[in-house]
Amino acid sequence: MEGAFWGLLLGIGLASIWWSFWPRATGPVPVVRRGRVERLCDEIVLAGVRGLGPRTFLAFTGVLALLVLLLGYAVTGVWSVSLCFAVMAAWAPFAVVRGRARSRRSTLREVWPDVVDHVHSAVRAGLSLPEALIQLGERGPAELRPQFVEFSHDYRATGRFSESLDRLKERLSDPVADRLVEALRLARDVGGTDLGRVLRALSSFLREDARARAELEARQSWTVNAARMAMAAPWAVLLLLATRGSTLEAYGTPTGAAVLAFGAGASVLAYRLMLTIGRLPQEQRVLR
Repeated sequence: MEGAFWGLLLGIGLASIWWSFWPRATGPVPVVRRGRVERLCDEIVLAGVRGLGPRTFLAFTGVLALLVLLLGYAVTGVWSVSLCFAVMAAWAPFAVVRGRARSRRSTLREVWPDVVDHVHSAVRAGLSLPEALIQLGERGPAELRPQFVEFSHDYRATGRFSESLDRLKERLSDPVADRLVEALRLARDVGGTDLGRVLRALSSFLREDARARAELEARQSWTVNAARMAMAAPWAVLLLLATRGSTLEAYGTPTGAAVLAFGAGASVLAYRLMLTIGRLPQEQRVLR
């Protein structure tokens, strides 16, 4: 037994020596991209849902779908119909969060130029960058005051400007906020006299972008509303048919389930196609 132990130890030592002749290449560690999870987090923050993470949100949608599935089967007695309404129930929270996030993003698009102008005026008046952001909690747009009030609490508690900016970016979850924060961080770290010019250019660009996007969204709204009505109409009819047991018996057969599956697939495909045709490009958070 002792000889086997020393033989194993010698083998491990020789293997380690051999392995040392082949060093691993040192390079940047690949970052696992979680695009959908990050977008979901941003939408939850923009929707104004506090203290809710993506995992909790997904668990909530799963429980809601299961409850609707069981309730639907208890009412209709047909698994295929109940499954259709369970899928709709699982999709509904995503639609609500995305709708609220889209509405808030449109509202913030109108007030961001005022925020940039306020920071520019405060810097020109001789205030420091932290003081300029802290004042936004009192004099800034009402939609953004809570986030900047929390920034002031973070900065006064820690005195670390960079970490407070990182928390501010997480609370805002907006591409414009990312650009403003990174411009202020760069000006604070390296200094320079171009901050005023950068803020003026950013404010002008944001106003032009908001004006053009408002016109495009006004023309786009009829396409989106038509797609929603076209998708909801057949399922509203199915909901009315669910009140008659004799009609639901046809959907309890394999042929009826196939018809429901085909109809669901066609509805989703047509809805996504119309949204894709009328979709406006959304600005991505590249300075996350």
